[in-house]
Amino acid sequence: MAAAVNSRETRDFARELKFLINEAQAPALREWARAHLAPDRFGSGPHGDDYTTTSLYFETPGFDVYHRRGSYGRSKFRIRRYGEADIVFLERKFRTSRLLAKRRTTVPIREMEHLAGPNPTPVWPGYWFHRRVLLRRLNPLIQMSYDRMARVGTASGGIMRMTIDTNLRVLPMPDRAFIPGVGFPLIEGQCIVELKYRVEMPALFKQLVETFKLAPSPVSKYRIGLGVLDYAPLTADPAAAPVC
Repeated sequence: MAAAVNSRETRDFARELKFLINEAQAPALREWARAHLAPDRFGSGPHGDDYTTTSLYFETPGFDVYHRRGSYGRSKFRIRRYGEADIVFLERKFRTSRLLAKRRTTVPIREMEHLAGPNPTPVWPGYWFHRRVLLRRLNPLIQMSYDRMARVGTASGGIMRMTIDTNLRVLPMPDRAFIPGVGFPLIEGQCIVELKYRVEMPALFKQLVETFKLAPSPVSKYRIGLGVLDYAPLTADPAAAPVC
């Protein structure tokens, strides 16, 4: 078994802003980002800031994550793969109004077969993930893939990060396979820009928003993806279901 990498990250007052923009604006935004921010250390390509992301999103039979019922509205579980890498990241993201906590474990992609079993394997590095998804009745539902440009910098509150996501695609995926770059177009002709920072928006990001006249939008790739795939349960009255 290959060595796994485990990480935990907790950030107070973590903030993020998303913007839905016309694809025609993307080149100018990329040029601005590359002039003012450093490339992401995991990026590649001629500018060292590009990569392809494919994620499997988990959901309950009653779509509790989509409807944000109880604790399902604060925690999200997913498996993420970058490009054609032979490792995947098992991730849990927990968010409140003040706190952002992430837990992440890398495992070889071939070891995802562990997640198909009815009982978690204690010696497996992904034991915590398997145990949690079973307890919460979560199973993979859709695959989301997109191309991302990522740039980073430092502000008074800590690290700041800007990403631009293009070529977004969604695909039903009720198992644990990955098919990068394949699926139904999510928001054709548009891109998602995301700014991440702590406490207060850095002056540099304020300059960006003012220069390009960006308007924040509560964009959720997962929620838009389910809408594109026209899942019937999403039209049900969420108030009629019990809160978990």
